[in-house]
Amino acid sequence: MRQGSGSQTAIRFRAAGVLLLLAHLLLVGWLTLRPLDVPWMTASNLQPFAGIRADLSLGPVEAARRIGEGLLLLAPLGVLLPMAGGRLSVSPWASLARTVAAGALISLAIELLQTGVPGQVVDVDSLLLNTAGVALAHLLVVPVFRARLRRRKQRRVRTRPRLRDEAAQGSTPTIPRVGIAP
Repeated sequence: MRQGSGSQTAIRFRAAGVLLLLAHLLLVGWLTLRPLDVPWMTASNLQPFAGIRADLSLGPVEAARRIGEGLLLLAPLGVLLPMAGGRLSVSPWASLARTVAAGALISLAIELLQTGVPGQVVDVDSLLLNTAGVALAHLLVVPVFRARLRRRKQRRVRTRPRLRDEAAQGSTPTIPRVGIAP
């Protein structure tokens, strides 16, 4: 990456991504890991899609609400993780794979931590929905914004004024200073 204003912008962009990521993870931790005072608890759901089928049997409105909550809980990670990484030129598939894997691991960590919290139970369907939400958010937002940022960067590089000598010979290389031994 080029020195100057471009690198400062990238540093600010990454710093904002890291701060937003931490704020979101704190919010998710507070929502999912606080003890609940409930008179009874359901059993843990370790069978994939059993909870989703149960939600669908409650009617379309309640099913949409419950499934939507599962999808939206960690969906911002699909945007915030690549933003904190700060890469513009990266394979879309590699970025998606890294982001989805990180989202799945964070969701798994939350589910495992819930085993020690009163009133919270493990649900494999929330792991699946959280991971799908991360993937959907990444697919819908990140490629579009990376392309936009790459175009903006290319326009900035093209419109940058060049010195007469720089165009003919290139920029002057710098040599690091090395101390002379006695």
